[in-house]
Amino acid sequence: MAAVGMAAAAAKGACRRWSWTAVSCGFHRGLCTLLVRNPEKAPRWLPACRRKSSVSFLSRPDLPKLAYKKLKGKSPGIIFLPGFISNMMGTKALAIEEFCKSLGHAYIRFDYSGIGKSEGNFEECTLGKWRKDVLSIIDDLAEGPQILVGSSLGGWLMFHAAIARPQKVVALVGVAAAVDVLVTKFNQLPVEVQKEIELKGVWSIPSKYSEEGVYHIQHSFIQEAKHHCLLHSPIPVNCPVRLLHCMEDDVVPWHTSVQVADRVVSTNVDVILRKHGDHRMKEKADIHLLVCTIDDLIDRLSTVVT
Repeated sequence: MAAVGMAAAAAKGACRRWSWTAVSCGFHRGLCTLLVRNPEKAPRWLPACRRKSSVSFLSRPDLPKLAYKKLKGKSPGIIFLPGFISNMMGTKALAIEEFCKSLGHAYIRFDYSGIGKSEGNFEECTLGKWRKDVLSIIDDLAEGPQILVGSSLGGWLMFHAAIARPQKVVALVGVAAAVDVLVTKFNQLPVEVQKEIELKGVWSIPSKYSEEGVYHIQHSFIQEAKHHCLLHSPIPVNCPVRLLHCMEDDVVPWHTSVQVADRVVSTNVDVILRKHGDHRMKEKADIHLLVCTIDDLIDRLSTVVT
């Protein structure tokens, strides 16, 4: 159950530091916080987000090398989990890095296997393999407690990581978290369409976010992902969870975040909605909300210099 009243206080506290105002309203079994940006002020670090930086590689026995960029700093550290076919060079990943630099906090961004600069064949990737990628980053690179920020499919993976590493994952921030969404959408297709996709071996989904105008998803990816669905039962995550979503999202319905909040066993869960904005949540106002949310969680957690 989401914690009623907590999101408003959290948003107001963080937004004072980043020039936002917050309005809260009761919603479902949780709390919806609607935020309106103050156009007179903007984070000074945003224009500097796209800077070049060297990439390192994490070697793993019998597994593809993972490309990553690590920033050393204070605890808790932040780890960004990209969305489907997204990489560590996205707007949100780079903006969070600049934010962490400004506070002196540790930060890691990386590419899943088969994506970006990491090794691996994308067509052979599965949700389970990407789950292993996330755990490798947490186990082999991250030091101390971590806040995971998951975008879209990365939001699905961050819950699996929190379940697997409860001692190390101390908070979660989902950005249009796509928990179970691919499987849910596939199951909603007519049976004859599902059989056709199975025969072809590929599910082609039109998308305005793809350069080709379509995403090609292996049928095997969907079948394997069914073993990682979470919404059919309580989600055993006890740390603070913040779920950000735009109500105009045409890829992952914002109701998904409400459903996730309802399933998570933690009582420290807030759903924060923006009335306008798309699935990627990469506009300045969206980024502003994201870093405000991370900033507030850092304040709430015990901060230890590493």
